[in-house]
Amino acid sequence: MRFARLELLWFFIGIVAALIAFFAWAFDARKRTEARFAQENLLHELLSYVDARKQRIKATLLIIGVGLGFFALLRPQWGFHWQEVKRKGLDIFIALDTSTSMRAQDIKPSRLQRAKLAVRDLVRQLKGDRIGLIAFAGTAFVQCPLTVDYSGFLSSLESVDTDTIPRAGTSLSSAIREALRSCEGASAQYKVVVIITDGEDHEGNPLEAAEEAKKKGVVIYCIGVGTSEGELILLEEKGTAKEYLKDKNGNVVKSRLDERILQNIALTTGGSYLHATPLEFGLDLLYREKISKREKYEFESKMAKRYEEQFQIPLALACLFILTEALISERRAP
Repeated sequence: MRFARLELLWFFIGIVAALIAFFAWAFDARKRTEARFAQENLLHELLSYVDARKQRIKATLLIIGVGLGFFALLRPQWGFHWQEVKRKGLDIFIALDTSTSMRAQDIKPSRLQRAKLAVRDLVRQLKGDRIGLIAFAGTAFVQCPLTVDYSGFLSSLESVDTDTIPRAGTSLSSAIREALRSCEGASAQYKVVVIITDGEDHEGNPLEAAEEAKKKGVVIYCIGVGTSEGELILLEEKGTAKEYLKDKNGNVVKSRLDERILQNIALTTGGSYLHATPLEFGLDLLYREKISKREKYEFESKMAKRYEEQFQIPLALACLFILTEALISERRAP
């Protein structure tokens, strides 16, 4: 026998122990009260109609009945059968920009940190989809391959920062091509790439890479992070002193969101573009309204052992004991 809700075991033990303690206290308190109320010979005469033995039987039946009711909550199981379990879903690659410009704080706490929070929220909505993570800056690599191990994915996500990619810059084309390489070997119609970036592409030809994705049938969705007005890139903060990124001429660098290139990438592949705002990042909305409605495929099928639920037995016994307790009278038989 096994229990599906074994975490409730101590709750069950606590309830039973509390009931036993309560009735023990109640019977003892009644005896003390009766002793103060009248002398023993007179008390016996006054309570001659009450059967103390039946009172104890009723208390025992109630404890057993309530205990069995809570025991049923543990969902006892025994016996099993084999059942084929099919896992369906999509393959979703999150391509996350980790370039220095993602340190900008026009979206709090920073572009990168806000993006990571949004991805965590997305993972909570997934039900069977495989998800992978690509980190990119001047180049790109797979931080986490496609997996249904969401806790492992989140661990990989947590370790990502602006120092993850040693090569500076932002290469959207590298991110797209790395995603395409990782998507090989299965039907492209079930593959989705979500690029989260400020869109400042410094090298490569992202539209050419988007055309390659279109030919393979891979849809790309883009989320732009930042503002078109731009924001200074904070490198270090010590108290009130702040150090911002500067170019080789000593001028402070301001990072601006380039929506045009992201819109063109999404349009080329048949995807969508969203602009992340401080109030609504848009990734969860994108998943609900677009990605989750796409056709899913079966990527895993296996035989699983399914245990037979037997909670009905203790539950039926609980009802029987409680009903029996209600039918027993405390009055002494004439």
